[in-house]
Amino acid sequence: MSTVVDIRNLDVTFATDAGNVTAVNDVSLTVSPGEILAIVGESGSGKSVTAKTILGLLPDTAMTSGAVLLSDRHGAGAHDVVQLTGDRLREVRGRDVAMVFQEPSTALNPVYTVGWQIAEGIRAHEKISKRAAKARAVDILRRVGIPEPEKRVDYYPHQFSGGQKQRVVIAMALVLDPGLIVADEPTTALDVTVQAEILDLLRRCRDEFGTAIVLITHNMGVVADLADRVAVMYQSRLVEQADVRTLFTAPREEYTRNLLASVPKLGAGKAAAPVVSDRMRDRQPDHADPTPVVEARDLRIIYPGRLGSPAFNAVQGVNLRIHQGEVLGLVGESGSGKTTIGRAIAGLTPVTGGSLTVLGREMLGIRQRDFRGARSEIGFVFQDPATSFNPRMTIAECVAEPLIVHGRARDAAAAKPRVHELLEAVQLPRTFGERFPHELSGGQRQRASLARSLALEPRLLIADEPTSALDVSVQARVLELFAELQREFGFAALFISHDLAVVDLLADRIAVLYQGKLVEEGSGSAVLGSPQHPYTKRLLASLPVPDPVEQERRREELRSLRAAE
Repeated sequence: MSTVVDIRNLDVTFATDAGNVTAVNDVSLTVSPGEILAIVGESGSGKSVTAKTILGLLPDTAMTSGAVLLSDRHGAGAHDVVQLTGDRLREVRGRDVAMVFQEPSTALNPVYTVGWQIAEGIRAHEKISKRAAKARAVDILRRVGIPEPEKRVDYYPHQFSGGQKQRVVIAMALVLDPGLIVADEPTTALDVTVQAEILDLLRRCRDEFGTAIVLITHNMGVVADLADRVAVMYQSRLVEQADVRTLFTAPREEYTRNLLASVPKLGAGKAAAPVVSDRMRDRQPDHADPTPVVEARDLRIIYPGRLGSPAFNAVQGVNLRIHQGEVLGLVGESGSGKTTIGRAIAGLTPVTGGSLTVLGREMLGIRQRDFRGARSEIGFVFQDPATSFNPRMTIAECVAEPLIVHGRARDAAAAKPRVHELLEAVQLPRTFGERFPHELSGGQRQRASLARSLALEPRLLIADEPTSALDVSVQARVLELFAELQREFGFAALFISHDLAVVDLLADRIAVLYQGKLVEEGSGSAVLGSPQHPYTKRLLASLPVPDPVEQERRREELRSLRAAE
């Protein structure tokens, strides 16, 4: 078997009310046994459509031509997936090719145990007893690193962390031993330490199971860490193919060079962002206002236990300050307390102990009506703007909403001049205000979210993972925009992220959280250049960098750090 999948002159067109839209145009690709092929490109380039064609997962509105020759897992023959329908297509899925979806929470059924869901895939292809299927489910959970698989096979999806849910989805893909796995953004929403574990698991899938992998991702560090070969797509076409080292060291196409140049790099920091450098130079050394906008002293936040479960200490004795005009980057893995602190500052989570002063108001024991006056001075940029916007309201109405709620405008019509100013500030055409959220791309929605957060000219902005789901070229534009707006409006900002390179690019100071405690704080050059705490060192070593040679060295360093723990 020379190839696992052979895509020949693939064209995919979608029928829409506005006419036909070409998603994939004359794409030809091959994947060899045991090879990891990464398909990269910005949103809308056609990479996910190409990958889904391998499993026949396109909707009825798709018109496909060309061939997708998928080999039988035993190498006995090949099927043209484009021609398969019904029962023949179901036979191929799971057995010859399987999919790891981007968001495991939506891929897993919340009302069934993970063991039942894994066994369902086995029983769909094999005549096997329930007991034997469950035994195989336990075995595959053990092999993907789920602790206590005999017990946790009967857990429901909500009882697993994000990284563990991703392992469960990978287990479902592996259980029938397919020849090919298609992984669509498998690490997008994961913090860097969990991401490193998932990348190690995918590497083991290749080495132990002999599985070929088609990896769809916008993270060029992940590509450098995992891929053997890279295919670059742009505007539905395949523009470049090369082995991973050649692509990163000597890209041929201008688009590939621009894509790599958009990737934030550790240590590039202020040198790569002249806007941030200018802002740092212009600011007085000790800040014009000696009173911080936010000050936490021995901050403690405890979530009470339910149904007999013990209370959870989310934040334990944290001390930090944010001055006017300053950007504080808050980093740490999932569950470290980053978002909890952000929500407490915004008045959305009550403070349990210590002191938290926000805009001159003590948050410990504060009543909501006493904090209402400060809400207009705080902006919040959510991680996923698609879920924070009302889908029935236009973008203009969404941006105008804070103005109406706080009495700055009578209705959306009265707020229109201010809405137009805000859309122009975030570099969106005024006409986009008449569109609904689903009619904008991810990057455009995030710009609209920034516009809404700035509507009331806040003194403090809280940005919770605002670029985690964006591809690198869109992320670069949003980060540049954030820096320009911060310089123009002069607000203080708490920038929460798990991407250390992004934080290094924007933040004046970086604070590292681990298990609810602040373990390290300082400038980017101090924290990222010479970390002192073991967790910070492990966090840095976990971050994949867009350089295959350097990433291989960092992977060995991470293994050494884990062995020393």
